[in-house]
Amino acid sequence: MNTSLKEEAIFIADSHYNKKNQEFLYLLERIEKDDFFTSQIFLMGDNFDFLSVESKYFVEQNYEVIDRLNQLSLKKEIIYLEGNHDFNLQKLFPNIKVIKREEQPFLIKYKNNVIALSHGDNFINWKYELFCKIIRNSFLLWFLNFIDIKFFISIKIEQVLLKKNICHKISNFEKIAKKRLKNYNSNIIIEGHYHQGSSFNFENKEYINVPSLCCQKSFIRFKDNQFIEEK
Repeated sequence: MNTSLKEEAIFIADSHYNKKNQEFLYLLERIEKDDFFTSQIFLMGDNFDFLSVESKYFVEQNYEVIDRLNQLSLKKEIIYLEGNHDFNLQKLFPNIKVIKREEQPFLIKYKNNVIALSHGDNFINWKYELFCKIIRNSFLLWFLNFIDIKFFISIKIEQVLLKKNICHKISNFEKIAKKRLKNYNSNIIIEGHYHQGSSFNFENKEYINVPSLCCQKSFIRFKDNQFIEEK
């Protein structure tokens, strides 16, 4: 636990950047231009609609944002928690601390608090765990890239993702959040993945679901000992 939370840190989750969802690019441009100050950036996963180092098509499609992140990482501390849409990223982001799914929750500290960070797709079930291991397998991904003649596989994946509706309210999310707390020992838990942008307090534990930059058009800033939603 070598990372400490800094005042004015921001948490960005579930941007699902693609041809349709451009909010992530716009926010990075604002940070580059110093439209607002941030001391530290936590990317909470699924910031790209799909990205892995093995996929030549998606690396090319996302090159502008990849390059901006790498340039920004020379000036800002960036911690990137891999999600279920963006993984095997370290080679793409040499100056960014990339936290793989199996390394989550990632623990950081602030004063006497221990804060647990996860994308949020962990602690599901063994079937999902197996699926995650298969889909992240570099040999499989390199093979798929090899047979992706004229990018017919990648373009098909992209078309499916572009049509997908990812923004919806989960009616029983408070119950889901309370159940997820059982997997953590920390007193503050921060996740993405669910696209809800909701916070709850249960038995002296604080649960924060970072809003989806794609859906809610907002992110979380840590300021004056509080986690505040900003647009």
